[in-house]
Amino acid sequence: MEKYEFVEELDAGRYSVTKKMRNIQTQEVVTMKFIELGPKVHENIGKEIMNHHLKEILFSKTHAALVMEYVDEKEISKDREIVDGMEKYEFVEKLGSGSFGVTKLMRNKNTKALFAVKFIERGPTIDKNVEREIINHRSLQHPNIVRFKEVMLTPTHLGIVMEYAAGGELFKRISISGRCTEDETRYFFQQLICGLEYIHSRQICHRDLKLDNILLDGSKAPRVKICDFGYSKSSMLYLRPNTIVDSTTNAAPMDPANRQYDRELYSLHSTPNTAVGSPTYAAPEVLDEGEYDGQIADIWSCGVTLYIMLVGSYPFDHPNDHEDVQKTIQRIKNVDYNIPHNIKISEECRELFSRIFVRDPSKRISLKEIKSHPWFLKKLAWELNEGIQALFYRRNIRTFSHQSDEEIMKVLREAEKKLPS
Repeated sequence: MEKYEFVEELDAGRYSVTKKMRNIQTQEVVTMKFIELGPKVHENIGKEIMNHHLKEILFSKTHAALVMEYVDEKEISKDREIVDGMEKYEFVEKLGSGSFGVTKLMRNKNTKALFAVKFIERGPTIDKNVEREIINHRSLQHPNIVRFKEVMLTPTHLGIVMEYAAGGELFKRISISGRCTEDETRYFFQQLICGLEYIHSRQICHRDLKLDNILLDGSKAPRVKICDFGYSKSSMLYLRPNTIVDSTTNAAPMDPANRQYDRELYSLHSTPNTAVGSPTYAAPEVLDEGEYDGQIADIWSCGVTLYIMLVGSYPFDHPNDHEDVQKTIQRIKNVDYNIPHNIKISEECRELFSRIFVRDPSKRISLKEIKSHPWFLKKLAWELNEGIQALFYRRNIRTFSHQSDEEIMKVLREAEKKLPS
């Protein structure tokens, strides 16, 4: 605990005390909950992991210290202002924030169901990436993809309502445990591949697959949930500039009266030709200048997630300089990686790596080939059977979005308008 200094005590309970602490080096203020070590410590820590987004867990001889983001009363008041005007939902807690905006846990006032709602400030912030994310996400209905619910407006923000994945990011799970066993890794990877295969079947490439964008539900055997489609693109749209097929019904081309809407959707999509997402997960062709196949690049990113789950580090980081992005990029382009000697990985898994990490995209293993690979097929979870997944869709159809693409675009056009000062 040497890197933190005490600021003030915030709360105290029977088995824990919560304090405001400051990182001595960075001066970042955090909330630290100290839980007394004892018979129920793992149960108590487990509850905190489920209910909060932890930065790290530290241990002393007598206590476990859970480090969380510090939020003062002014921030809580600001959170409530953002959600003001939402008749259906009430604020529960903040889940995270980024350059895009802020994500909050919200509760439906009638059903009491929990949802994650991403709030983005109205005005110029509502750009093509936001529109792409919503239109593509809305068309995807699969057990391994976070469900899109609806878009709505508050006086100041656009709200994107989605399924709440109570288990949090897979990245956080690995950060806490260090790495996963091969069987646990395979279980998560099988789900990731099944979800991605469905995304690709809808003619969409994700382009930002990483552990941060892979969530887990709150079940005992966690179900993977792919999220964040901000960089996704749909070839169904950019290959057919004069006709748009409804993404959920495969209906006939739209009426000419809606041609403006047709053009708006088409303008969101083009052949991928820019490097987006995290460089550490990017395929070599993404880092080159020029067009590339986003679906084949997604497979490389899956390989990076597989490696991190098994090894606990990034495959292409320079061993002596993890912070140098240019060295990482060069190693990616050279396919320069190795598996540490102290990490035991089966030969079948090593062979799979050798077929994913291939410089030439045309020679890289396909999703279909991954699904028939011996390592992938071992201990294949029963719920990944295609028939079971089809049953999931039929049982849950009422929980998916019933907003049409046209209704969503109307909300987005309204959200784009600059708010009065």
